[in-house]
Formats: sequence, structure tokens, C-alpha cells
Amino acid sequence: MENYVEVFKVLANESRLEMLKWLKKPYEYFDRPTAFLSKNINEKGGVCVGDIQEKANMSQSTVSYYLSMMQKVGLLESERHGKWTYYRRNEERIQEIAAFVKMDL
Repeated sequence: MENYVEVFKVLANESRLEMLKWLKKPYEYFDRPTAFLSKNINEKGGVCVGDIQEKANMSQSTVSYYLSMMQKVGLLESERHGKWTYYRRNEERIQEIAAFVKMDL
């Protein structure tokens, strides 16, 4: 149960919720093809931190902190390619949380 409390703390921020929404459909929210790894390059895909920062209109340190928080509770996964880090949603974890809300709350 404690881990769910941490998840809900992370979700209790409009900017972090927006980032999760953007990462659900990156082709709709990021207008540059270079912003994300296509499924042809990497089966799992992902969006570059710099592009998330630009869309969020926040400092790099704040965006990195938010992404780190979401990754720590399992909402996001990351993958490094060269000097760039790409983030994607952890759909399995998100479904687990949705099931918990539906069944147990």
C-alpha cells in the first residue's frame, strides 16, 4: 500500500500528469520526428528529455526531477542513446495502478 501512496503523491501535480499524457501519444504532442525514438529504431520508443522540457516550458532541472520521480515509482522507463535520455510510459505499471483504483478503492 505504501508504494501506491508514493505513486499518488507523484500524480498530484498537474505538470507531471501532463507529461504522462504527452508520453501516451508522443506523435500527437511532439511535432518533431526527432523528438522521439520511432518504433523502428527502438521497439519501445521514447521521447527525449530536451523535447519534454521544451514542451513543458520548465527548467531542465525541474523536468529531470519530475521524470526521475515518475521513474522511481515505476510510471516511466528510460533508455540512454549516446548523450540523450529517452523516456516512455511503463504501461504495465500504469495498468496495475488503474486496477488497484478500480478494485480496491
